Amino acid sequence: MATKIRLQRHGRKGYAFYQVVVTDSRAPRDGKFIERIGSYNPNTNPATIDLNFERALHWVQVGALPTDTTRTILSREGVYMKKHLLEGVKKGAFDVDAAEAKFEQWLTKKKLSLQDVKNKVREATKASAKTLLEAEKEVNKTKATALSKKRAELAAVIAQKAATEAAEVAAAEAAEAVELAVTTEAPETEAVVEADQITETQSVD
Repeated sequence: MATKIRLQRHGRKGYAFYQVVVTDSRAPRDGKFIERIGSYNPNTNPATIDLNFERALHWVQVGALPTDTTRTILSREGVYMKKHLLEGVKKGAFDVDAAEAKFEQWLTKKKLSLQDVKNKVREATKASAKTLLEAEKEVNKTKATALSKKRAELAAVIAQKAATEAAEVAAAEAAEAVELAVTTEAPETEAVVEADQITETQSVD
């Protein structure tokens, strides 16, 4: 029976994640499998891989053929590096301890590289958040300026209206005062005229 290492799709539309499974090459993609050896989530940056290293190495050593994507996953996790080193031990190129030391060195370098990628992603995310925050502050500042200008214009209109109304009231009060003064002086004038007429009459007599 030919075996393959492939991805089995799970998750919802637009957010798929995968199980890394060993299966019969004749089985459908999401059908029955022999063993699940890990998971792969491409929705994170970098992608999240959870792999049973020993079982993956076992299946690669017994001849299971991975798909292109699973080969990349296994290479990233060091499965093929370990397989290569173990083959070197079998051929007598170096002993097991040297193979383990080489693998640990490779694994450390790989982890540092992966951590560097994570740090860069984190820094880029912070920079993006900072840019968005500055843009939001600028928008809020523009809105506040526009609102202050609008309030100032409204206050000016209200003040002008109040001044106009006060001027109208003052004018009306002045007109009323003049009218009242004229009305008060009129009887006095009539009385003076009448007194003059009486004086003239007496003089004639």
